Amino acid sequence: MEFHPQPRGGAPKPWAFPAPERSQLPNGLTLLTSHRPGQQVVAVEINLVAPLDAEPEGLDGVATIMARALSEGTDKHDAEAFAAELERCGATLDAHADHPGVRVSLEVPASRLHRALGLLADALRAPAFPEGEVERLVRNRLDEIPHELANPARRAAMALSKELFPAASRMSRPRQGTEDTVARIDAAAVRAFYDTHVRPATATAVIVGDFTGVDLDAALADTLGAWSGSTAEPWKAAPITADDTGRVIVVDRPGAVQTQLLLGRIGADRHDRVWPAQVLGTYCLGGTLTSRLDRVLREEKGYTYGVRAFGQVLRSTAPGSPEGATGAALLAISGSVDTASTVPALADLWKVLRTLAAEGLTDEERDVAVQNLVGVAPLKYETAAAVAGTLADQVEQQLPDDFQAQLYARLAETGTVEATAAVVSAFPVDRLVTVLVGDAAQIAEPVKALGVGEVTVVSG
Repeated sequence: MEFHPQPRGGAPKPWAFPAPERSQLPNGLTLLTSHRPGQQVVAVEINLVAPLDAEPEGLDGVATIMARALSEGTDKHDAEAFAAELERCGATLDAHADHPGVRVSLEVPASRLHRALGLLADALRAPAFPEGEVERLVRNRLDEIPHELANPARRAAMALSKELFPAASRMSRPRQGTEDTVARIDAAAVRAFYDTHVRPATATAVIVGDFTGVDLDAALADTLGAWSGSTAEPWKAAPITADDTGRVIVVDRPGAVQTQLLLGRIGADRHDRVWPAQVLGTYCLGGTLTSRLDRVLREEKGYTYGVRAFGQVLRSTAPGSPEGATGAALLAISGSVDTASTVPALADLWKVLRTLAAEGLTDEERDVAVQNLVGVAPLKYETAAAVAGTLADQVEQQLPDDFQAQLYARLAETGTVEATAAVVSAFPVDRLVTVLVGDAAQIAEPVKALGVGEVTVVSG
């Protein structure tokens, strides 16, 4: 029998996050492009400055309905014909609304990019917003809401937002609206929101893929370059304020056999110098199965299948922007445990945080986190869609084009002491709002005995 020699890995090649080329079309549309040889599926991300803060009072959710309605027909195609044209291109088109604005995403084979850009441009330039389609989208959204309320993780997130932010703040309310607000949305409201906020002068297009054999300049001139609109100033965001006084909110689910845990507060966003250390420290705390929270709550105690700590940017603006530094990130710990383990799991979770503050991270924890975060980056960004999404995030958060590349360098340079200080500052035991979605009759009184703040029970 002949044995072939075992394959050996090649020499590692240097890698850096792709640097885009920045330009602007004559209509004011900002353009970021990145040629990625071999990426035959091109990804396009459009950032529209149509934030949730700009939704009219009483119409929470209109940005979401508008985003979904962009593909429901244009001045050239009705909804059915538009979907058929996308299918002929082998393209997918999605859109969603979030606090910073509306994001429209397109993926298409490079050979059909020109044609698909034409459809995308039509959706942005002249959406039809037919009454029947808007009514259908509103009904669909109303059907989704009860399912979201029934989902413990989604319900916990809603309760945390309501507790953290002032009632007048848009961030305190569900991102996609409530039953009352969504029910008020009609085609006229969608059209008014579009007319007020969607224009090329305040939009950015990110295009990533293999442009070999593609006349990208000509394709853009014929499509997105033909989009016209006013040059009015973009929306100016208000500062983010929050109350992270330590307290516990129990969302009552009588008879629930599990409790959903969500502990959170707001903290530094990506413009803050502490961000790389905060990312590294948070990963050590609860970023993966081998992180400290999982080692204790999952491996040692068997309370849960997993607990995660994370930082999620809510909105981010550059310090030198007209709005000033108004950004913030949600810093949170999330997981679920069986009802009987709720109190001991919480007690051990806070013990982990106190031990972390007293003793700090270990060099081994720091080294593993750097290896995981930096080492997997080339795999994370193998596709054009992953690169385009990150570039669009940077645009949305008013970050420099080389931010992601610089972040990996700064993560590798961050020491154990710096990472410890950042994560301890991010998750102080006495400044976390704790939401528990579970059976209040079984968990409310025992949780009070933990002494982590006032306990309030609300209806589930």
